[in-house]
Amino acid sequence: MIVNGTVLKVLGSGRARVRIPTHNFPFAIEPPAGVQPGDQIAIVGHVTDVDQGKGRVTFKAGGLVTVDIASLTAWKPTHRDPR
Repeated sequence: MIVNGTVLKVLGSGRARVRIPTHNFPFAIEPPAGVQPGDQIAIVGHVTDVDQGKGRVTFKAGGLVTVDIASLTAWKPTHRDPR
């Protein structure tokens, strides 16, 4: 699952503060090399919960992030092996 984010600030520790659409809080990540404030980056994570009633998805990308389903840029379903 991929969500696009905008880099707000590159921190002294090397991490970047990122704004993710429909997520109401800044999120810190390990950015790609050479990233600057204002750059768009792709955030890749694994879906942990889907709330279809509210139209929200929670995914793990270093921490848990909940966004609107419409914010997803791309996703790939995982096929489970029936037992």
